[in-house]
Amino acid sequence: MKGMTTMIKRILHKYEGNPIIKPSMLPEQALYTFNPGAIKFKDEYILMMDVTTLDDIHRIWIARSRDGYHFEPDPLPVEWPEPDPDHKETCTYDPRITRIGDEYFILYASDLSQNDVRIGILKTTDFRSFQRVSTASELGNRNGALFPEIRNGLYMRLDRPFGNEMSPCYMWISYSPDLVYWGRSKPLTYQGRPFRDGYKMGAGAVPIKTEEGWLEIYHTVSQTCNGFIYRLKACLLDLEEPSKVLGYTRDFLLWPEHDYEMYGRVMNVVFTCNALLENDGTVKIYYGAADTHIGLAEGKLNEIIQACRNG
Repeated sequence: MKGMTTMIKRILHKYEGNPIIKPSMLPEQALYTFNPGAIKFKDEYILMMDVTTLDDIHRIWIARSRDGYHFEPDPLPVEWPEPDPDHKETCTYDPRITRIGDEYFILYASDLSQNDVRIGILKTTDFRSFQRVSTASELGNRNGALFPEIRNGLYMRLDRPFGNEMSPCYMWISYSPDLVYWGRSKPLTYQGRPFRDGYKMGAGAVPIKTEEGWLEIYHTVSQTCNGFIYRLKACLLDLEEPSKVLGYTRDFLLWPEHDYEMYGRVMNVVFTCNALLENDGTVKIYYGAADTHIGLAEGKLNEIIQACRNG
């Protein structure tokens, strides 16, 4: 019928009990809770979330859940290992958790100042104590997401080098033999050209390996007349050459639309550091909302992959 439009099906559905974590749930006074890394560990869901305390410092705090919906924060923040003597961290935030064998590696943003950021790496086997692996040598890099596979003796990492927080920047891939020294860095490409989607973009979740390719949930940022809007999309990366994008979602998968996502420390933001694949094919995404709360969205793996293929 003339004048009618086709409604696009929503692929990710927000949990009706959102936000699942608020600052008021912390055992001590907190300003903001946001951007958690997530993993299933034994019989628990683990969230390693950013928590801003009254001294305005971001710390990593763990919350735990049996069902993936109702979380209880630990009594105290993570006891963070000391950094290298020449690298004094002022904030630690945006952790991404990757399992390789029996070890869990946490890549996080290690801040010296607003634009002097490195990717730090810790590891754990129990989510009670943590050991430092390295603080990467290069400044001006964040959004590090470690692939859950070693290829040809090399670890693979999505990252996002940048010069200034306000400048355009995009997803890259880097390789390392030991998680200390990184190289062979290059931007992701789509159809032979640098993959650029939005004013700036960066890795969100740890990539999920599927038969179709590596599924990456990423954030894309739009510039407006008075700020930025952060939203989520997805792309498929080639299994053998993960710097090559096979397809991506032309439409947003997740966007700010509710008050808890639009009003807070940073307005108009949904941002993820995780995507957990359940046995039934459901993907759980625990996301930061306006850098103040944490929400949950769920969708089907096959529908996200199909959206990447269609795009």
